[in-house]
Amino acid sequence: MATASSGTQVFFQQGCPVCGRRLEIDVNLLGRRVYCQHCGGGFVAMDASLMTAAAPVDQADDRVDALLERAAVALEQASADGDAG
Repeated sequence: MATASSGTQVFFQQGCPVCGRRLEIDVNLLGRRVYCQHCGGGFVAMDASLMTAAAPVDQADDRVDALLERAAVALEQASADGDAG
């Protein structure tokens, strides 16, 4: 559901498919890949109240992508930590 916020920005709420936290996402980001500020998981911003049966969501792919991205970041950090020590 879209909600008005301070100023002229309008946000909608969506749960992160990785950690489950509710996020407020700017409507200008609908359909774009966004990242959770809490866990870093990436997913496509979609307002469930605007979705229809003609537009199915494949959340499993988004979850796999998010987990792969998190794994890549963790491996990069571990590599950087190993090089620094």
